[in-house]
Amino acid sequence: MVEANYPIGHYQYDGQITASIIDKWINDIEELPVLLQNAVKDLNDNQLDTPYRMGGWTIRQVVHHVADSHLNAYGRFKLALTEDQPIIKSYDQEKWAELPDSTLPVTISLSLLDALHKRWVTLLRSLTPSELEKTFIHPESGEVSVGKNIGIYAWHGRHHLAHITSLRSRKGW
Repeated sequence: MVEANYPIGHYQYDGQITASIIDKWINDIEELPVLLQNAVKDLNDNQLDTPYRMGGWTIRQVVHHVADSHLNAYGRFKLALTEDQPIIKSYDQEKWAELPDSTLPVTISLSLLDALHKRWVTLLRSLTPSELEKTFIHPESGEVSVGKNIGIYAWHGRHHLAHITSLRSRKGW
């Protein structure tokens, strides 16, 4: 049974991170903005303000969260590529989701994601094998390689997309 909080399961990848795996993950990141736009297409404000599960974020908050998270991720990638094992700053995503900008129209974050992902994918496609091995230190997760982080964010986008698409399916929207 699929749980509403993790409709595609928790992130896990224990295999070797190969060039073909990296390419697949980058393609997932590249495709997300269009998939997310399609997932919220034609939803009215009432639907956008519906939580994807009991006690969960609304669809609107999910879209804005993805933008917040991916902005942070992009910065983390750049830090890892330009500094020696930087210690990145974590943030309270629950509190971010409650800030006033999380009530804005989703088109704002969808536009931001479209532009951000174009830059991000260009950066990711340029990485050399040695750059994929560079790392940053996350205060909660420890050392994370650039290569692994690509997989985490490919999963992250699919994870939140599934929150929206599974709610739409359950509600018949």
